[in-house]
Amino acid sequence: MRHQSEIESAAAIIAAADTLLIGAGAGMGVDSGLPDFRGSQGFWRAYPRYQALGLEFAAIANPRWFRDDPALAWGFYGHRFNLYRATRPHSGFSVLARWAERMSQGGFVFTSNVDGQFQEAGFSPERVVECHGTIRWMQCLNQCGVGIFEAPAVDLEIDETSMRAHSPLPACPRCHGLTRPNILMFGDGSWDERRTLEQEHRFERWKNQLRPGQAVIIECGAGTAIPSVRMTCEQFAREHQGTLIRINPREPEVPNGRHMGLPLGAAAALEAIDRLIS
Repeated sequence: MRHQSEIESAAAIIAAADTLLIGAGAGMGVDSGLPDFRGSQGFWRAYPRYQALGLEFAAIANPRWFRDDPALAWGFYGHRFNLYRATRPHSGFSVLARWAERMSQGGFVFTSNVDGQFQEAGFSPERVVECHGTIRWMQCLNQCGVGIFEAPAVDLEIDETSMRAHSPLPACPRCHGLTRPNILMFGDGSWDERRTLEQEHRFERWKNQLRPGQAVIIECGAGTAIPSVRMTCEQFAREHQGTLIRINPREPEVPNGRHMGLPLGAAAALEAIDRLIS
């Protein structure tokens, strides 16, 4: 396999580690069959109808549509909601879960993905930070005080030509008004961040109780355009004298030092490393 020596080095580092931080960006889901929204062309390849409508990802992923055109807003997020619920996590997720379980100080996940794939793969929700929220939880557009609540387990009907959702649109269980996903969108001043803040507080408590040891940070598919995951992983590596293993076919560059970059997809890299560890 390509990059065999780097894979062998990564396997040795992981086998010796007692602490694991998993960082994940959009590239982590590509091997599960989820679309890559990288750039306008990537988004339009996944959703060609939005090119015909003249809408880029940042334009449609904006909370204003829930006020101005709720059917269009839920056409976009409803399609993603249906897709994410129907998608099974790839084998790399279970590899990471086994590694975290084996380590004496356990592991934690920090992800910018909103698809809920880590929980679907069996990771404890108590050990996951979703820094941009998740499509699997909702908030009321009227801010009626209901808080954040789980999305109903139903498929939304989407017109694939107009990319608009059919009624009934998701409604608040308290005031019966319109809801939106609990996701941080572009230009978003109304995102309810309380659930993510609770996750981040748990992450901080976990970090604060870590004993000196051998930490490894495995980052999969996190890009530089919105570098939340990359920055968190690099900061954790500095604070805990850990080794960063950055798995990214397009942007594998790492800071100076003992860190390593693997220009591979997540599933292929994780499976190759796991074969050596096992």
